[in-house]
Amino acid sequence: MTLKTENEKTPKEPRKARQGKRDDIALPVLGFLGMLRWAWTQLTSMKTALFLLLLLAVAAVPGSLFPQRPVNPSVVTQYLKDHADYGPILDKLQMFDVYSSAWFSAIYLLLFISLIGCVIPRAIAHWKAWRSKPPRTPARLSRLPVYGTLVVPSEQQLGAEEAARQAAAALKKRGYRVDLRPASDDGGPGGKAALASVGAERGYLRELGNLCFHSGLVGVLISVAIGVLFGYSGQRTLVEGDTFVNTLVGYDQFNPGTDFQSSWLAPYSIQLDKFDVVYDRDSPGHFGQPLDFTAHLTTKDSPDGAAKTQDLKVNDPLSIGGTDVYLVGNGYAPVVTVRGGDGKIAYQGPIPSLPTDTVYTSTMVVKAPDAKPSQLGFVGFFLPTAVKDSNGVAYSADPDPLAPQLNLNSYVGNLGLDKGAPQSVYALDVSKLKQLNGPNLPTKGIVLNAGQSYTLPNGQGSISFDGLKRYVALDIHHNPGQVWALGFALFSLAGLIASLFVPRRRLWLRFGDHEDGRTMVEYGLLARGEDHGLAGEGKAVRAALAKAWNVADPAPGAPRGAVQAQNRTQSTSEKDM
Repeated sequence: MTLKTENEKTPKEPRKARQGKRDDIALPVLGFLGMLRWAWTQLTSMKTALFLLLLLAVAAVPGSLFPQRPVNPSVVTQYLKDHADYGPILDKLQMFDVYSSAWFSAIYLLLFISLIGCVIPRAIAHWKAWRSKPPRTPARLSRLPVYGTLVVPSEQQLGAEEAARQAAAALKKRGYRVDLRPASDDGGPGGKAALASVGAERGYLRELGNLCFHSGLVGVLISVAIGVLFGYSGQRTLVEGDTFVNTLVGYDQFNPGTDFQSSWLAPYSIQLDKFDVVYDRDSPGHFGQPLDFTAHLTTKDSPDGAAKTQDLKVNDPLSIGGTDVYLVGNGYAPVVTVRGGDGKIAYQGPIPSLPTDTVYTSTMVVKAPDAKPSQLGFVGFFLPTAVKDSNGVAYSADPDPLAPQLNLNSYVGNLGLDKGAPQSVYALDVSKLKQLNGPNLPTKGIVLNAGQSYTLPNGQGSISFDGLKRYVALDIHHNPGQVWALGFALFSLAGLIASLFVPRRRLWLRFGDHEDGRTMVEYGLLARGEDHGLAGEGKAVRAALAKAWNVADPAPGAPRGAVQAQNRTQSTSEKDM
C-alpha cells in the first residue's frame, strides 16, 4: 500500500471555489479623475500644508550656507574657483540661486495651493455653521459637564415663556448667539409636549481665527512673491561730497526683480555732506570703540524738488522714492593724485579703502590705466593713526585720523582693463605686472603722510597723498510687498491668538411652570475640547440669570428659601449628549 501526501489526499480548491465563486465582487477602478481627486485631497489636507511649511523652512537653509548669485556674484565665482571639485555640482543643483530655483519655487507654489485648498472649503463650512441655529436642547441636561438649576419664586409672577425671553437677552449681553425656542417648537421625544428652552453658542471666533491665520499665511506668500517679482535692491558706496542719483548707472551693484522695469526707478538723489563717528573716550575697557554713526545727507525727491537735510543712522533707514536706504558700512577714502611718466594726471580723487579691524586699518587699491607710458597700479593699506612698534612695523593705534598714513607697493604693466572685462575695484591681479616698490626691493615700499608725494623709480610717474575723506556704504531696497507682508503677518498672528485663547462653548436652558406658581429652570454647559474655565462660566451664567430675574442666589451652604440654586461639574464628552 502506497502512502499519499496531505496535498494528494485533499487537493487545493481553486481560489474562486474558496471564495464561494462570487464573480460579482470586483475592486473599483480609481481612474484618472479619481486619481486627481485623491491627489487634491492629499494636497489640501492640513497635515500636507504643515509639512510643506516645514519643508520650505528647510529648503531656505542652503541660502544661508552658500553665497547667492543675485546678492554677490563675484563671491559665487570665487567660491567655484576655490571648490572646483564639487562647486559645479552645487551650481547645477541651484544652490547659488536658492530662492529662484525650480525646487524652491515648486515647494512655494505647492504650499500656496495647499493653503488655499484648506482655507476655502473650511471658510464655506464655517459660514454655514455660523448661519445655522444652535443644536436642539438635549433631553438630559444633567449629563453635561456643568449643570445647574434655579427656581424663581411665585412672588415674581414670571412664567416660563417670559423667563426664557429674559434669559435669552441676558445671554446675548454675554456674547452668546441665542435661539429662543417656545414650548411648541422644541419637539420633545415621542411626540410629547416639550418645555420652553433656549439654545446658545459662543466662541465661533476660534474657528474664524484659525481661518484668519491660514488666510494671513496665504497673504504673506503673495506679498513675498510680489516683492520678488517687482522689487529690487542695490548697493552704492558714497564718498563725502558725492551725489547718488537713483538710476541704473548710479549703482555699484543692482539686483532687479524678475519683472522689474528700470523705468520704474524714482528719480531721487542723495548727497553725502558729512559723515560723523562718535568714539568712546571715557571707558578704559572700551576705549576707541564706536558709539554712534551719523551720515548727514541732502536729498531731493525729484530733479526739480526742494532739497532736504536729513540724517541717516544704523537701524534707522531713510525712506525716499518708495525705497528704504540703509547705512551698512563706512570707512576712509584717501584722496590721491597719480601722474604718469609724462607728468600728466592719470588719476585724481578719493579711493575707498576696506577696514579690516576696529581701528580701521584698511586695505586699498589704486588703478591708473591712463598713465603713460605704462599703466600703474598700487596695493597697500591705510592707517588712520600710524605708529610703529618695537620692530619698526607700522600699525594703527586709533580709529580717528590723528596721523593718517599710506603704505603702498607700486606695479607697472597692463592692468587688464582695456579688454572690457569686469574687475573688482578692491583687488589687483599682480601676476602679470612688474613690481616697482616693495619691502623686499631696494626701492622699499611707499610711505606717505598727508600732503606728501613720492616719485616712482625709472621715471614711471608719481603719487601724492592729498587729503582724506570718509565714505558710507548704502544698501537700497524697494519691496512693494513689504508693507502688505507685515500686515498679513500681524493679521495671521491675531488669528492664531484667537484660535488658541477663545473658547468654544454651548449652553442650554429649559424652563417649566410648577403647580404652585414657581418657575423651574435648569441649565447645562458644554465645551468643545478642553476648557478649564467652563465651571467659572457656569457660575457667571447663573449669576447673570439671577440678576436678570431679580432673585437672590444663595451662597453655597445657605438654607434654601424662596430661591433655590444648584450647580455641579462633572466629566463627560460631547458625544454623551
